Amino acid sequence: MGLPVAAAGVVGGAVWAGGSHHPAPADTAPADTAPAVGGTSPAAPTSQPAAPATSSGPVVIPRGPARVTRVGFHSAARGRDVSMAVVSPVSGPPLSSAVNLPVCLVLHGRGDDARGAVALLGLDAALADAARAGAGGGAGPFVAVTVDGGETYWHPRASGDDPERMILDEVLPRLAAQGLRTTRLAVLGWSMGGYGALLLARRHPGLAVAVAASSPAMWHSYGASAPGAFDSAADFTAHRVLGMPPVPGVAYRIDCGTGDPFYQVSREVAGDLVAGERGFGPGGHTAAFWRAALPAQLAFVGRALAAQPR
Repeated sequence: MGLPVAAAGVVGGAVWAGGSHHPAPADTAPADTAPAVGGTSPAAPTSQPAAPATSSGPVVIPRGPARVTRVGFHSAARGRDVSMAVVSPVSGPPLSSAVNLPVCLVLHGRGDDARGAVALLGLDAALADAARAGAGGGAGPFVAVTVDGGETYWHPRASGDDPERMILDEVLPRLAAQGLRTTRLAVLGWSMGGYGALLLARRHPGLAVAVAASSPAMWHSYGASAPGAFDSAADFTAHRVLGMPPVPGVAYRIDCGTGDPFYQVSREVAGDLVAGERGFGPGGHTAAFWRAALPAQLAFVGRALAAQPR
């Protein structure tokens, strides 16, 4: 089902079209515990009030899912047209109401894209719930942004396809032009995107304040890696995350199901990075597990972003 258009315009060479859709929200799971798995529950309306309007803070949507704004632009870094989805939990016109909010990049897994990522995770419902919960717990709202990364494993490829440069030189400037805070941000991802989130923080120290990775796709050697994940053994080595120490100033959360093929490396990387929050428990390499982990991840991200100076 496509996103209904609520507003449209052209900003910074991108076509913006706002709207919202309503996938079922994930079951919630507390931080530091394994997320519950086994499907999602029907969407339930909330009666929680919006945060009060002030001169320094936006008003959180009082009920229902967050606003989804779709963006299309030509990426010179990737050499193709791409889509981006901006998910904002605050009320008011698309994007303009989110001025000065921090950003969490959401990096999708292999075979997914920006449009599918929102539906796969139930991101619009989960982000709105997180913002309402954070309004009473000292964590302010933030905007989640996902963009098409193809099957690049989120690093520069020999073909010239460079999703990392797309993020740094094309996505973040577009968001900053809308008034969003992009100098320090959070990164969240699953599978290929979980690896990509950890890699982005490592390759650009000072950019990320927090990383939440579900089932990060990682291997101990190039020979063991998935076909197409890396161009060569040298490419694998240059973009290694497993076995590396934590990046100073970055908080980490790692989630993975015990039935996931990446369970052992996820436990390993959580130790390597001294992850402050971890969610390991029953589950596999599935959307159900990633949706179940999402509420705790968004709460973790919200706390880290709220601690940053404006």
